[in-house]
Amino acid sequence: MIVCHCTGITDRQIRSAVGWMRASDPDTIVTPGKIYHALGRRADCGGCMKLFVATMRAAEGFAVDAGPASVPAILRGLSRAAV
Repeated sequence: MIVCHCTGITDRQIRSAVGWMRASDPDTIVTPGKIYHALGRRADCGGCMKLFVATMRAAEGFAVDAGPASVPAILRGLSRAAV
């Protein structure tokens, strides 16, 4: 299924990019920007972002552990930290 019509990125390409990133570095933080870069493309209008992120999060290997949205343990809770 095509997820990003502007650049022609499919759900299969997103899942493959996530798998490749995890295989290369299991601790990497996977972002849409990194996926676009890995696929040699750039985001355009952003209309696909909800579906893009949902597809990215559903990809096998996206979550390193059971943590929320695959955020490394050391980074969890920083937004709640006292300044």
